[in-house]
Amino acid sequence: MRITMQSPAIPAPRFRYSPCVRIGQVYQVSGMVALDPVSGQLEGGGVGAETTRILANLLAALPDYGLTLDDLLIARIFTTRFEQFSAINAAWEAVFDERVTPPARTTVGVSALPLNATVEIEFSFVKSSLRKVHQK
Repeated sequence: MRITMQSPAIPAPRFRYSPCVRIGQVYQVSGMVALDPVSGQLEGGGVGAETTRILANLLAALPDYGLTLDDLLIARIFTTRFEQFSAINAAWEAVFDERVTPPARTTVGVSALPLNATVEIEFSFVKSSLRKVHQK
C-alpha cells in the first residue's frame, strides 16, 4: 500500500508532488531545496547555507515520518556549483559527524535546479527493526 506523507515542520510543496511516499518499509523523500520553514523563501548564503537548511528541514520532518537518520539508506545531492562541493561536504559533516553513521551518497553536478536553488537533496529510507548494526 502506498502512503503519502507531509510534515507541518517544513514548507508545503510549491508544485504537485508528494514530499514523502512510503511503500512498506521503504520511504522516499522528494528532492528538497533550501526553503525557510517560516517564510517559504529560498535560503540565501550559497551552497553551504542551502545544504545546512535542507538537512535541518529533513531533521525537522523525520519525526512526522516516523524515521531517524539510522533509517537513511542513501542521499542524492544535486548541485549547480560542483566546484563548491567542499562547502556542501562541510554542512553534511556537521550532521553526519563521528556520532552518526552516514548513509550511502551520490553527488551530481547539474545545470539548473527548481527555484534557482544551487543544491537539492533527495533521501531514501528503509525502516528496520534492526538498529545500530555496524559493519566495518
